[in-house]
Amino acid sequence: MATQFPIERFANLDTPFYYYDLQLLHTTLDTIVSEASRHDFVVHYAVKANANSRILTEVRNAGLGIDCVSGNEVRAALEHGFDSKKIVYAGVGKSDREINLALDADIECFNVESIPEMEVINHLAGLKGKVANIALRINPNVDAHTHQYITTGMEENKFGIGLWEVDTAALKAKELSNINLIGLHFHIGSQITDMAAFQALCTRINEIQRRFEEQHYRLSIINVGGGLGIDYEHPDEVSIPDFPAYFAVFAKHLELRNGQKVHFELGRSVVAQCGSLISRVLYVKKGQKKQFAIIDAGMNDLIRPALYHAYHKIENISSKLPTEKYDVVGPVCESSDCFGKEISIASAKRGDLIALRSAGAYGEIMASRYNLRPFAPAYFSEQ
Repeated sequence: MATQFPIERFANLDTPFYYYDLQLLHTTLDTIVSEASRHDFVVHYAVKANANSRILTEVRNAGLGIDCVSGNEVRAALEHGFDSKKIVYAGVGKSDREINLALDADIECFNVESIPEMEVINHLAGLKGKVANIALRINPNVDAHTHQYITTGMEENKFGIGLWEVDTAALKAKELSNINLIGLHFHIGSQITDMAAFQALCTRINEIQRRFEEQHYRLSIINVGGGLGIDYEHPDEVSIPDFPAYFAVFAKHLELRNGQKVHFELGRSVVAQCGSLISRVLYVKKGQKKQFAIIDAGMNDLIRPALYHAYHKIENISSKLPTEKYDVVGPVCESSDCFGKEISIASAKRGDLIALRSAGAYGEIMASRYNLRPFAPAYFSEQ
């Protein structure tokens, strides 16, 4: 479904700002809930993708759980009314303060990423007279074939317990009296569009689960993480990812035991397409070899192109003129403050509105105040 931009309404708003199509978000959430329920799967929303208060409220209302990677994300989930028994908490560097916050909230599960972390959680839980549920995050050494900065499941990545120490971790968990090992957790990367990568993950999970059974574990949760990508080139034509095909891979290839639940942690695929960064053209600067459309949004508002060389579709939503090619750049004092080179958009002039599409994930949440620029506000299709 195509996002409709209310140009007349935008004309009265200062730019830049984030714009969220809530109808698309609702349809996406409905699709996720419907397709996951076919297989009795459990879906958590990865709050790191977008923690806007309105977005979190819509996700909570849809009935999803929540996946956190910091203590403040756990706090935000609680403040927005998420059931603590639907909160899972991952992250390689949980501080004592963050662990204690999650223990006090009696969250569903810690996704533990190292043996030392497991020992610390056991110690802190013991001080409180509690037993903490944990899942061991295993680094499965599965190549997600995505950008090196968003690949998380290879041996060279910092995440998870290596395959070489799985047996040691399983034995250690038996020794610790204030933790309860209830599951295994995996996450191989982000923006994955090749379903073969998820099938490879299933194969590895099946192998690892057999190793835990040899240690006499009967686990209730298999958490496969997230990572499902979106179509950045066609945000209107493919506005909702292929959730049926995605869930079907795990339904077909995971070897589940009686009573086991499969958990997912979806972020980008939930919110990316519903969000756009709206900006205005400040100047059109013509050079000898190219021309620049200088807009008032910068890399501080949407860092993905500068950080990952990521592509976002760029549209001049004010003009129906024939296209011209521009380097679309922002005002930040960095050469990397560029959203796209030689981009074809409708012929631009000062004051035209520019939409940077698919910015609902890792847009607003990664914003900074570099150059002392203010944080951009957010507006919604349903105010």
